[in-house]
Amino acid sequence: MSRLLKMLVNGVDKLSGLGGLLAGVMMCLGVGLIFGEIVLRSFFNKTLYVTEEYAGYLMAMLTFCALGYTLRERAHIRMTFMHKVVLGRPRIYLDMACFVVGLCFCIVLTYFTTVFFWDSVVTGSRSMQISRTLLAIPQAFLPFGALILTLQFLGEFLKSILVLRGDTDGIRIMEEAGDQGR
Repeated sequence: MSRLLKMLVNGVDKLSGLGGLLAGVMMCLGVGLIFGEIVLRSFFNKTLYVTEEYAGYLMAMLTFCALGYTLRERAHIRMTFMHKVVLGRPRIYLDMACFVVGLCFCIVLTYFTTVFFWDSVVTGSRSMQISRTLLAIPQAFLPFGALILTLQFLGEFLKSILVLRGDTDGIRIMEEAGDQGR
């Protein structure tokens, strides 16, 4: 049982890492796109026409892809005043309760982003911009990223179970950085 939990936790952590890597690639693409637009406008008096639209798509896509990675790294903005009062095992139980709330929220988020994406697939919605981009393409990253976040909340809950058991060999445990409020 413990081995299965560890495999699941490590698999979710790897998936979140993949989402973070994908977000980094999208960030670089966005920067490259904007840089290209600046060069074309400045030196050639031309434009790509799609820079603003695609930069917006990339920003939404990378945000959703990075959510799970951000949770894994404990980088989301957190209210930690309870952590200063609750210590030891009760703190782990507090974290587990928070992970359950986050998991429930993310299940709903994943459902609604999937419905949103699927509606665009069925209706064949296209951008009103010059590119006429099929909106299902950038919208596909919303349920994908929400699913990664959902799984990461589950992974964090399972990590807490392993911590309570004292069986943390082979899993990655991030400690809170007290000096940064994380």
